Amino acid sequence: MSMTFSALMTLERQAEDRFVGPPAPDKGDSLFGGQFLAQCLVAAQATAGDDRACHALHAAFLRPGDVDAPVEIAIERVRDGRSFSSRQATAFQHGKECFRMLASFQVPAESPAYSGAAMPSVPPPESLSASYDEFTLAQTGESSWYGSDRPMDIRYVNPPAAPRGEPVIEPQLMWMRIRDKLPPTNDVLHRAGLIYLSDATLVDHVMLPHGLRWQDDDFLGTSLDHGMWLHRPAAADEWLLFEQSVVVTGNGRGLAHGRFFERGGELVATCVQEGLMRWAQPTS
Repeated sequence: MSMTFSALMTLERQAEDRFVGPPAPDKGDSLFGGQFLAQCLVAAQATAGDDRACHALHAAFLRPGDVDAPVEIAIERVRDGRSFSSRQATAFQHGKECFRMLASFQVPAESPAYSGAAMPSVPPPESLSASYDEFTLAQTGESSWYGSDRPMDIRYVNPPAAPRGEPVIEPQLMWMRIRDKLPPTNDVLHRAGLIYLSDATLVDHVMLPHGLRWQDDDFLGTSLDHGMWLHRPAAADEWLLFEQSVVVTGNGRGLAHGRFFERGGELVATCVQEGLMRWAQPTS
């Protein structure tokens, strides 16, 4: 049976600023980056206090993680002010640093609200049957893949239908949610869920403008860094539309941009991620 998201985010507190998180539920070649992001957020929040919530984070993936090993997390209390707190979270496995994140937490404040982002017009998730798992299997030709064990649901609105070699530059649209129900009053778990989802597919799309796919056999891509801004609370176990686009590629890297919308059209989060673009054999 797959691990629930709540169980994956249940950390053991070994000291005031040190935590241990469970190993990954999926058994791929390396640990899913969204797990580093979400577990580190939960650990950092535990030291920041209940009166403030994460509104921004910036992270670097330093080494591939081991799916079979627990995640050791050390928190540094960078600063505590009246309205904001800063925390640095560092994740270790086997004594080596794998991931580092700087997160900012804010006491809620009132201000005029505006969003210039309009939610794309898309079919509701209940009317869609194409999952991201099915898209991945179609690209690889395999009968199963390890990502299916992650506690998330993803429905693809517009999977790229162009043949290999033909550029795809339209935004990629997916409905996403955490698979299991989360306590409605646990804002930390919902924010961690949104952060977890943000790493699921974003950087994959940097291959599409070149007529290629992230799942290609000779491609050796990986996430390098991740930035995210959480604009307002959102239920991570309810369907959220993730609009994703490629900003630029070159110099062996690709940058992708994403925006999460609630079903009512409200923009709830914005993120960017850069990934390594490398091939087993030289390519043009």
